[in-house]
Amino acid sequence: MSSLALFRNESDTHAVAAGETIFLEGDEGRVMYVVLEGSVRLSVTGRTLEKVVKGGVFGEMALIDAGPRSATATAITACTLAPVTAQRFKALVKAEPDFAVEIMRVMAARLRSMDRRL
Repeated sequence: MSSLALFRNESDTHAVAAGETIFLEGDEGRVMYVVLEGSVRLSVTGRTLEKVVKGGVFGEMALIDAGPRSATATAITACTLAPVTAQRFKALVKAEPDFAVEIMRVMAARLRSMDRRL
């Protein structure tokens, strides 16, 4: 099941204007986000790493290791985001094991992308 399908009828959403910073590299991370509409730029020290579009997720590492944000997230376009707290993340992983696999795939793809850049 895709993240977008899980959050299709989400009532707890966060609207972000184009150009708005969602979080900064080094910030404490308490939530991850699912992009319901729009697109988000992930960057490290000003270099673009990835563009996350509708159905994509970002900020998941902070929920897994409780470390600081490893990148800055900025809205490229106006966005609607579904925030996912650590508590909800754990509940989703238990209820929807495919959600956990999807998050692992996202993390693996990002790691492989970083490896190629190095």
